[in-house]
Amino acid sequence: MRALVVAEPGRWSVEDVPDPEPGPGEILLATRAVGICGSDLHILAGEFPPTPYPIIPGHEFAGVVAATGPGGGTLRPGDRVAVDPSLFCGSCRYCRAGRGNLCTNWGAIGDTVNGAFAEFVVVPERNAYVLPPSVTYSAGALVEPMSCVVHGLQRLAVRAGSEVLIVGGGTIGIALLQAARSAGAVRVDVVDSDPSRLARAKALGAGVVDTSVAALLAARGNGYEYVIEATGVPAAARDAVTALDRGGTLLVFGVAPQDGRVEISPFQVYNDELTIMGTMAVLNSFAPALGLVSAGAIDSDAMVTHTFPLDDFDAALDEMKSRQGLKVQIHFD
Repeated sequence: MRALVVAEPGRWSVEDVPDPEPGPGEILLATRAVGICGSDLHILAGEFPPTPYPIIPGHEFAGVVAATGPGGGTLRPGDRVAVDPSLFCGSCRYCRAGRGNLCTNWGAIGDTVNGAFAEFVVVPERNAYVLPPSVTYSAGALVEPMSCVVHGLQRLAVRAGSEVLIVGGGTIGIALLQAARSAGAVRVDVVDSDPSRLARAKALGAGVVDTSVAALLAARGNGYEYVIEATGVPAAARDAVTALDRGGTLLVFGVAPQDGRVEISPFQVYNDELTIMGTMAVLNSFAPALGLVSAGAIDSDAMVTHTFPLDDFDAALDEMKSRQGLKVQIHFD
């Protein structure tokens, strides 16, 4: 089969490799669509510590069951599925406490074992979710990033009728915008330095949009009960803190550099009763994310702006880095 093999940090190529074979409890999936994620860039650069090399990355994907492992299961060849890439150990203290996304032995398809930038990928059957007929493979590959969004919003616990500010209008920011509205927010404002991203956010239901948090707050006159940082840029996180109203909650969603720092006033946190929380990957959120996509609450066609064949992976990577669109996917015939 053809696959993208990252031999070592900074060195990858599309090449022929042996087809994988499913074992007991596993299925062989013929990949149909797989998204390029920011964490894939870290894997290519050697900046994602859990990743071993060589590896085939790709963790946002959907496809069709090609074969099942010995003993079989409930899925059959021809079934269309999206896959939760999470590989929690189930036995560490975090897993036993119901917090598998913090697993001591955390792993994920495409991050710590071979993933879906390949014609075929082996996955645990329990991780596969059948796609309704109305959901395309392209939309199915969006379910994984949406499951991260759902987990984040579950932690944030947005109240119906509330107003939310999202700092960052990229792929995740736009996904958060749509999901927050579905969760009951009556207004979701967006800040991004790129005016073209703000135009897209406005078209997908954003309230007020601006290139500056300070300018938006000056016009608004007060802060927000809920603020989501969706860029991973420390300076943007600092601005997000300033946007909190008294009693407000900040959700740090963007993945910042490990050495990134933001100065926070402990007195302000105490005096204004601020809550600052993080969100890590997926936790019991894949099924509800599939429900959002299936119900049309997420505009999948608007989210996937560019598609490429596997052999054009480098061009797809350049497109993603250009920040001109939203989700870039690799599609297989």
